[in-house]
Amino acid sequence: MSDEASGWREYPPLELSPLLSLALDEIVEHGYDGTSVRKIANRAGVTVPALYYHFENKQAMLRELLDHAMRIVLTHARAAVEEAGTDCAARLSALVEAIVLYTAHHRDLAFLDSERRSLTPENRAHYVAQRDELERELRDTIRGGVQQGVFRTPHPDECGRAILSMCQGVAGWYRTGGPVDAPTMARRYADLALATAQHQTQERAQP
Repeated sequence: MSDEASGWREYPPLELSPLLSLALDEIVEHGYDGTSVRKIANRAGVTVPALYYHFENKQAMLRELLDHAMRIVLTHARAAVEEAGTDCAARLSALVEAIVLYTAHHRDLAFLDSERRSLTPENRAHYVAQRDELERELRDTIRGGVQQGVFRTPHPDECGRAILSMCQGVAGWYRTGGPVDAPTMARRYADLALATAQHQTQERAQP
């Protein structure tokens, strides 16, 4: 197992350029439509032309932020699946843990999924292709679990989509320092995902 795979539960602080970090703050506070290049430049203490030297426009900044988000969550999700192996119940649990931990530790970045509607058609297709990989892994894991007899859901595709939406919803309410820490919340959501897929224990799965 790779070192990357063994550390998938670890989410270090974001490493964003100062301009991207300020753009993220602006978009989270005011929404994409309420954010302007001038506002970001003023916040950064630079001129608008200086900002354009680094990014073509506001759209380019949103795309880079969403790319960064997907690189983080997909890297962790792939590592989680690698560690879990072929057992579909373990894979689903690990996937959900990875997604919820990402969402809890990087709430602002995870929030940007709601701004995908603001992407140009080309950029939206680029982002959706990455997001679809995450949903496909959930869906295929649930389908595999149905074949293994460990999941009983009659709707594996809808189940995967619902679980992903449930995990992403954590960004809207989770607060660091609250009554439940991120690892505990991630494990609880893994239990919820197994219940949604109608997980059967080995004993109950026997004919």
